[in-house]
Amino acid sequence: MAESARMSEGDAYKEAGVDIDAADRFIRSVGPLVKQTHRSEVLSGLGGFGSLFALPSDRYTEPVLVAATDGVGTKLLVAERADRHTSIGIDLVAMCVNDVIATGAEPLFFLDYLAMGKLEHGVAIEILRGITEGCKQAGCALVGGETAEMPGVYPAGRYDIAGFCVGVVERANILDGTEVRHGDIVIGLASNGLHANGFSLVRHILFDQEGLDITDELPELDGTLADELLRPTAIYVRPVLDVLERYRVKGIAHITGGGFYDNIPRCLPPGAVAELRNASWPVHPIFTLLKERGGLADRELLRTFNCGLGMVLVVHPEDVDGVLDRMEILSQPAHVVGRIIAEDGPASVRFVDP
Repeated sequence: MAESARMSEGDAYKEAGVDIDAADRFIRSVGPLVKQTHRSEVLSGLGGFGSLFALPSDRYTEPVLVAATDGVGTKLLVAERADRHTSIGIDLVAMCVNDVIATGAEPLFFLDYLAMGKLEHGVAIEILRGITEGCKQAGCALVGGETAEMPGVYPAGRYDIAGFCVGVVERANILDGTEVRHGDIVIGLASNGLHANGFSLVRHILFDQEGLDITDELPELDGTLADELLRPTAIYVRPVLDVLERYRVKGIAHITGGGFYDNIPRCLPPGAVAELRNASWPVHPIFTLLKERGGLADRELLRTFNCGLGMVLVVHPEDVDGVLDRMEILSQPAHVVGRIIAEDGPASVRFVDP
């Protein structure tokens, strides 16, 4: 007892690698950032055991909650290599809210989880700035989270993040693909680049195989490799919510891990084929670069990356012009990329020449 009394309170845990006081200071410092994202339904601030959020039931007859969780994968290692972390926070929000909106739901609130070997205040603040920016873009409130120091699990300079989003949709308006029919039109919404998928392959091709550096400027790209790889994922919430209120959108697919082949069938009923036309939308130079330098076949490219389309909408043919007009007004590039064909068998995707 006498020996341990020589230590000031908290010293033992700090010597073990966890600084509680630093964590408390971090939480206090991010309070103003978090408050910028709050909606009127938020009933509690930071610091409680749980976050309170009032369901906006006045706007819904039969509200159904939708939940999603995701991370940003090994794109984290690119951020660490470049020592640029803000866009990673935007990615985290985008990967979750884009999944929520694919059900037709409005994202309501978001929580984050950040784990580090040792809390690096500057890095953590950068990440939180990105998360709050993503929440503002999506119109959802950042209501809480967890910041954990985990020495022995994560080495110095390494961290991991995860996000959790809850949204709400009217039961009658849930998008589950059952309304998709033969002759419906597929509209693609442009991506910002790689978003946050396929980075294990990206790193293997560009860093391991090609020996490139994060600061390299390639003739195919606009800016450095870091600029290209860390461009944040597009958040589609506002334009998609806008068209959902006006037009007959029957299905939405977020083109995330698994690319076109794995994600588009998720918004189609059995017996529906999404027939997409090759060369019907612009493909970012980064995808061409990865294909050529990695020797990738078209199918592998399209099953790993978004190749220029971050989200697709299946709409009634009569609503195509209206959806495209609204997307133009909302500064969201969009293209008619295909149609739905009825065929026996499971839902699927195929590519055809124009």
